[in-house]
Amino acid sequence: MKTITYPAQLLSAVFRPAFYPLVGFIILFTLTYLSLLPMFFKLLVLATVYLFTIALPYLLHLVTRKIYGWTRHDMSLQHRRSISYCINIACYSCCMTLCQSMRLPAIMNAILMACLMVQCSCVIVNIWYKVSIRSAGTGLIIGMLMAYSLIFHFNPTWWLCGAILLSGAVMSSRMLLGHHSLGQVLSGTAIGIACGLMGIVL
Repeated sequence: MKTITYPAQLLSAVFRPAFYPLVGFIILFTLTYLSLLPMFFKLLVLATVYLFTIALPYLLHLVTRKIYGWTRHDMSLQHRRSISYCINIACYSCCMTLCQSMRLPAIMNAILMACLMVQCSCVIVNIWYKVSIRSAGTGLIIGMLMAYSLIFHFNPTWWLCGAILLSGAVMSSRMLLGHHSLGQVLSGTAIGIACGLMGIVL
């Protein structure tokens, strides 16, 4: 049993939804014409995204848990997950506003918009039904890859294969650890794919 549990815990720990905006920008700077941008500019954008989508939300979650005396498990309960989502939404909104003030290309802001759409969708659905935000994050990567391939006309087959395998592994890990049911991980993935497609294409 431990041989299955340890890899599942590792997948859940590594592939957190907070990392996916940064992953989206790295994909954009790697697979599209934006790879031609100066390295300093790309690093500046990545640092800004890291600050507002990973570092700041993490600190605010720690402060919230400290104020209310909650454990990490307490924050994952369905009726308290909205607090976590709202913190992320506020930080992502600030990041998108800052990026717009820097007059970044629209395709960059579209990544943050897609991530915001995932967070807002999960907040709404969470009122009635608990969904897996980690599964939504992997679904977001699949949706963004599909959208990028349509916009930039590249073959995403191998990238999509990797993203789909990753999504399946993350969904399996969440079920093996007992955090989510099959319906919760599938619905999360569906939300992520839809938001990734709509957020980038529209």
